[in-house]
Amino acid sequence: MARYIFITGGVVSSLGKGLASAALGALLQARGFSVRLRKLDPYLNVDPGTMSPFEHGEVFVTDDGAETDLDLGHYERFTGVPARMTDSVSSGRIYSNVLEKERRGDYLGKTIQVVPHVTNEIKEFLAVGADEVDFMLCEIGGTVGDIEGLPFFEAIRQFSHDQPRGQCIFMHLTLLPYLAASGELKTKPTQHSVKELQSIGIAPDILVCRSEHPIPEKEREKIALFCNVRKEAVVAAYDLKSIYEAPLAYHHEGLDQAVLDAFQISPAPRPDLAVWQDVADRIHNTDGEVNVAIVGKYVQLEDAYKSIKEALTHGGMANRVKVNVQWVDAEVFDTEDPARHLEGFHAILVPGGFGERGTEGKIKAAQFARERKIPYMGICLGMQLAVIEAARNVAGIATAGSEEFDHEADVRRFEPVVYHLKEWVQGNEKVKRKVTDDKGGTMRLGAYDAVLAEGSRVAEIYGTTAIEERHRHRYEVDTKYREKLEEHGLRFSGMSPDGRLPEIVEWADHPWFIGVQFHPELKSKPFAPHPLFDDFVRAAVETSRLV
Repeated sequence: MARYIFITGGVVSSLGKGLASAALGALLQARGFSVRLRKLDPYLNVDPGTMSPFEHGEVFVTDDGAETDLDLGHYERFTGVPARMTDSVSSGRIYSNVLEKERRGDYLGKTIQVVPHVTNEIKEFLAVGADEVDFMLCEIGGTVGDIEGLPFFEAIRQFSHDQPRGQCIFMHLTLLPYLAASGELKTKPTQHSVKELQSIGIAPDILVCRSEHPIPEKEREKIALFCNVRKEAVVAAYDLKSIYEAPLAYHHEGLDQAVLDAFQISPAPRPDLAVWQDVADRIHNTDGEVNVAIVGKYVQLEDAYKSIKEALTHGGMANRVKVNVQWVDAEVFDTEDPARHLEGFHAILVPGGFGERGTEGKIKAAQFARERKIPYMGICLGMQLAVIEAARNVAGIATAGSEEFDHEADVRRFEPVVYHLKEWVQGNEKVKRKVTDDKGGTMRLGAYDAVLAEGSRVAEIYGTTAIEERHRHRYEVDTKYREKLEEHGLRFSGMSPDGRLPEIVEWADHPWFIGVQFHPELKSKPFAPHPLFDDFVRAAVETSRLV
C-alpha cells in the first residue's frame, strides 16, 4: 500500500508546489521507489479546458483524455510517469459527483453536507491506485486558509487518520520574505501559516522554505522550535537558474532524506542521480545558442505555452545549445510587416489556440518561414494556419479559411479548408460531436495513433511509421483539399490509421517545415526530448550557422 505525502502551500499560492512535488517524486524514483503524483484543485472548474489561458495557464492533456492543470506537466517531465485522468480533481468535479449520487438516491434521502459527503468523495479519489506504487504525492492547490480549500484540508486530515500510523506525512511550503532595509529573513509568516494548518488539525512533518538568501542556522532553529518540526526537516528552497536543477538542489538540502526519516525508512537505498547530473551538465555546458520565435496570442502569460517552452529547452539539451525563446504577439502582424519582427530568428514556432484573434498574423508568420526557408513548426492551430497559408498563396484558393472563424463571426466568409470535426473513431467506438455541444471535454482529446508516410521527413525523425500522440482540438484539415495541396508541394505525411484525418503536413522543398495536428510538447522530457523538438532545434542550429 502506498505511503502518502500531502503537499500544501502557505502565505502565497505561487510557491512552486508543483515543482517541489515533481522534484521530490524524481528523487524518490532515484532511490528505487515507484511514485505517482496527484493534484487536488480547490477551485470550481469541472473542466480546466474551458478556462482562458490568461486565467489558468496551459491546459495539460493526458493520454486518456483528461484536461488538467499544468502542474501535471511538471509531474510527467520530472518522473516520466504518464499522468492519468485519476491524477487530477477539482472542487467542481467533486461537487458534481456528489450531486449525481444524490439524484441517483445513493445517499438514501439524507441531507447532503460537506462533511461527510464531500470529504468522503475526496477520500475516494485519494484511494484510487493506492496499491500500485510505493509513494503517492498529493498536492493541494491554493493556499492554506483559502475558503475553497477547506473541504480538501479536512479530507486529507481524515484520510491520514484512516490510514495505519506512519502511512501519511504532511509537507508544507512557505515563503521566508527578505527585508532589504533591515537585511533579515522574516520567519513570522511561516509561523502563522503553520498555525493556520494546525488549527484545522494538520501538523506539518516537513517545511520547505522558499528564500532568496541563505537561511542562517539560527533561523532554522527558530522555525523548527515554533513550528514543532525537527531542525533537519526545515528544508531550504532557493531560486535556481533552471527548474531542472531542482532535484539536485533539493537532494543537497536533504528533502528526500527528510521524507524517508519521517516515514522511518532506514536504511534507505542510495539515490542514483546520474540522469539529473547529465541534465544539469547539458544546461550549463552548451556549445552555442539559437533564437526561436513563438508567434502566439497569449504571449503576455508565458505559462500559456509552458510545455512548448520546456520542450524547446529539452531540444536544446539534446543538441547542447541554449535556446533563446522570444514571444511575438501575432496581432502585431495585422498592421506591421512580419519581416521586421522575425528577421534574425533561426526558427519559428506557431502554437495552438482558439478563436480568430491573431490568426492572420500567424498565417503571415507561416508564409514568412516558408518563403525565407526558416525552420517552422506549427502545432494544432499552427498546422491548420500553415495549410490555410498554402491554400491561399500557393494553391490559389484565395478565400481559404477555417469554419471555426465563421462560426465565431456567425457569417460565412471562408472556403473551409479547415472544418468542424463531427465524427471520429476512438478505440472501437465512433464519437460524434455538434458545433453546439458544450465546450468542456468535447474535443478530440488524448492519445491517438497516426501512420507516417514512408520516406517522409517525419518518418525519418521518429525512426518509425507508427506513432501515438496527444490531441486537443475540434477542427480538422479537410482531406478533400489534399490532392490539390500535394500537387503544389505540401505533403500530407501523417494520417490517422483510417486515412480520414490529417495528422502531419510538411513542405518537401523546405529545409524544415512541419505542421502537426497533435501536441508533441506534452510528451517531451529533459532526459528524453521529443524527436520533433530535438530535430527542430537541430535545424535551427544549422540555420544559425548559415546566417
